[in-house]
Amino acid sequence: MTEGSAQPRDARIPCPLRAAALAAPGSAAITGPGGETSYGELDRRVSAAAGRLREAGWAPGTRVALYLPGDGRCVVLLLGLVRAGCVAVPLSTRVPPQGAAELVRRAGCGALISTDDRLLAAVEDGVLRLSPGELDAGPAAGDGPGSTPADRPATIVFTSGSSGDPKAALHTFGNHYYSARGSNGNIALAPGDRWFLPLPLYHVGGLGVLFRCLLAGATVVLPDPQSPVGPEVSRHAATHASLVSTQLLRLLQEERLPESLRAVLLGGSAMSPALLDEAVRRGLPVHTSYGLTEMASQVTTTPPGSPQRALRTSGKVLPHREVSVSEEGEVLVRGETLFAGYVEGEELRRPLDRKGWFGTGDLGDLDGEGYLTVRGRRGNMFVSGGENVQPEEIEAALLRLPGVEEAVVVPVPDEVFGARPVAFVRADDRESPGHLAEGLATVLPRFKIPVRFHAWPGDMPEGMKADRRLFSGLARRLHGGSGRAGDAPG
Repeated sequence: MTEGSAQPRDARIPCPLRAAALAAPGSAAITGPGGETSYGELDRRVSAAAGRLREAGWAPGTRVALYLPGDGRCVVLLLGLVRAGCVAVPLSTRVPPQGAAELVRRAGCGALISTDDRLLAAVEDGVLRLSPGELDAGPAAGDGPGSTPADRPATIVFTSGSSGDPKAALHTFGNHYYSARGSNGNIALAPGDRWFLPLPLYHVGGLGVLFRCLLAGATVVLPDPQSPVGPEVSRHAATHASLVSTQLLRLLQEERLPESLRAVLLGGSAMSPALLDEAVRRGLPVHTSYGLTEMASQVTTTPPGSPQRALRTSGKVLPHREVSVSEEGEVLVRGETLFAGYVEGEELRRPLDRKGWFGTGDLGDLDGEGYLTVRGRRGNMFVSGGENVQPEEIEAALLRLPGVEEAVVVPVPDEVFGARPVAFVRADDRESPGHLAEGLATVLPRFKIPVRFHAWPGDMPEGMKADRRLFSGLARRLHGGSGRAGDAPG
């Protein structure tokens, strides 16, 4: 077992935003397309929003859905809800209004803040409907406490649902605080630093950056979504960045890389070794990591100055977390960042074993130096002709081939073998299906080589992780839903 430093849970945690505002009220808290907001101004606006909520008689614990663009106002409202003792429930604006209304119901929300008339009309009767301007519109009575109970519910974040239905994970204020504290203990963050945040605030990775910056008194950089990554990082002189593989790829396509970056935290799906090698060759200070919604973002991360071989792993466990691997190979986690449970309406379920471990559903290994290597999700494994096939193993082999940038492998039904693997690949023009099959044949047994290789769909939405359900549905349509998937790669 590998564990982070044990810390007693404090009864109350000083408000990081208030502390930063008192220490340096004029320093930038948020910068982006909407301009710059200082820590003093952010603290005032958050207090005003919290005061309006209290004046309206909203009880602590009220769950409030946010269906808004992830801009500075969204940050104000999210933090205002937390300061008022409410539970902020940020929703993905990629989800259509009818789907978002179902998430509002599942999370047991008593109120909704949105400007989308379709969603406002779709939610159930009894859910209060508010516009952002009603809460973020100048001074209001009430300032709020300077500290928060560590165990107070703060947010509900829906899991990605990339391989199943999204679950509503409830986090306490202490979960976010200790997540930020452990991260900042590994990747140093200080006043004056600027963290580039292209991840959405409805994702736990986006919330993680927000709390890290508040704790350190650093600046959150909200990029223009229409601008390329490289120029945006340079324009804001960002010192830190959180990127997924596609964003790292786009950054490396720039002729000149930003000179201001001191740390690039990589997350989401597996990274191509070639992409990591290119990042190191060009001097990018990259950190690989492993995290999950239920642990309030990062669990393991490579330390600064790690050898290049360590970037093939997900790094070492951070403070305030613990990691273990079961006899069956499942990654188990616990610690101060472990969520309070899954919400379904008014019910709360926390699926832990008798020792308090949460089973992640991921398969992995811990080496003698404490580095974690994640091999894939247990639920993704399928049987083909009596043999177990782990899609992530095939994806990792594909990502080691020259020119391959992204890969997802899913099963399709086969009347002889039960199921066969097919692959969706984003690669340069040099890589034909035949070349891909030949490359895999040198490292994988024949039953693991995909029977078909498809080009990466141009309309597939980007996210932290590839949505396997969408790829599986597309594969079934392409292969007729059942029958013979094919006998040979081609």
